[in-house]
Amino acid sequence: MTLNLSADEVLTTTRSVRKRLDFDKPVSRDVILECLDLALQAPTGSNAQGWQWMFVEDAGQKKALADIYAKNFSWYRTMDRPTYADGDVRAERADAVVDSAQYLADHFHEAPVLLVPCIEGRCDGAPGGMSASFWGSLLPAVWSFMLALRSRGLGSAWTTLHLIGDGEKEAAEILGIPFDQYSQAGLFPIAYTKGTEFKRAKRLPAEQLAHWNTW
Repeated sequence: MTLNLSADEVLTTTRSVRKRLDFDKPVSRDVILECLDLALQAPTGSNAQGWQWMFVEDAGQKKALADIYAKNFSWYRTMDRPTYADGDVRAERADAVVDSAQYLADHFHEAPVLLVPCIEGRCDGAPGGMSASFWGSLLPAVWSFMLALRSRGLGSAWTTLHLIGDGEKEAAEILGIPFDQYSQAGLFPIAYTKGTEFKRAKRLPAEQLAHWNTW
């Protein structure tokens, strides 16, 4: 069942969901595959379609992945936080973002399903242009998947902390992903949301970020 949202409504109300994930409501494989089928319509370089989608339902595997994430999150929390000028909308949400991120780190394993999207090959240490092309063949599809979730009353959060250090290799071993052949793009909790009404987020105005013909 879809929420009958317009394209603009889906685009302006899909974001990282953490505290409003319903960890008690099951998520069927059918709805995940329905969302994935839509996501696979996203563009991919040379139509290679080198993506693979690892969905994790097993409690033990979820806990192992969550432990990797939590370890790296603990390190991340020790880093200096960004500073913003007075009146910057990002400063208004900074504490809430940290709080919700900590909540997800504490409860990651409770999500009904975890997703690790993968792309064939590795671009470790590659030049910027090659890296952009490499990830550009997967990330549009991942975003489309998140949009499809939102339109069906589900949510997720785009996280990459488990990839730091040896985390990606450890996750590959847990899930049987051939590390030398496939790169992981992140770790995504998937769950229905507690309520389906989401507001537009406060963002910097477009005119402050747009450049015309020169920087």
